[in-house]
Amino acid sequence: MYENRIEKLVGLVLVAAIHVALLYAAVSYKLIPPPQETLTLMVNLIKPPPPPKEEPPPPEPPKPPPPKEVKLIKKQKPIELPKPAPVLVAEAPVVAPTEPVAPPPPPEPIKETPPPEPVVEAPPPKPAAPVQLTGDMLQCSVKTEPKFPPASQRMGEQGSVKLRLELDETGHITSAKVIESSGHTRLDNAGLATVKNWRCQAATRDGQPVRAVALQTFDFILEGN
Repeated sequence: MYENRIEKLVGLVLVAAIHVALLYAAVSYKLIPPPQETLTLMVNLIKPPPPPKEEPPPPEPPKPPPPKEVKLIKKQKPIELPKPAPVLVAEAPVVAPTEPVAPPPPPEPIKETPPPEPVVEAPPPKPAAPVQLTGDMLQCSVKTEPKFPPASQRMGEQGSVKLRLELDETGHITSAKVIESSGHTRLDNAGLATVKNWRCQAATRDGQPVRAVALQTFDFILEGN
């Protein structure tokens, strides 16, 4: 076994030696051309030429100046000035040195005019007092009665509330105040809410509509009392 391995190894060495010898002979006798030498190429990049510049348009020729207007000036006739009137010179009388000369009269004293009296403007007339009306004198086209609050009925609240009403020149109620309370807020508020919906006629004085003040009383009484 060992001898067979040696024989195989020797055979492989001989075959390799023969190949080397054949390769060397082929190269020596130029049977196999050697690899060509590498050529180095130098390339220069050429920039493209720049685009042609656009030439500016030629300037416009100057415009000729407009023709001048020639105005004909008419010669005016010379104005004849009026001749000056003759001046009469009166000769002053010659006063002899012996004659006394009267002194001129003294000037009259200047009278000072007194300053004007200041004008006092009359105060504006005070507005007329409003007309006092009672509930019966108050005439209204819409005059509803107050509604008894249900809560006051359940609580047994009753009483009378007296209101003071202010009316303008058109009969519109501008203000309503409680001057005598019923003792219960709900009843007082029911009376105030009622008069807000009234539409009344304006009071008059000397045939002219004026402001008025009226007193109105509402009685809230439970049935059976």
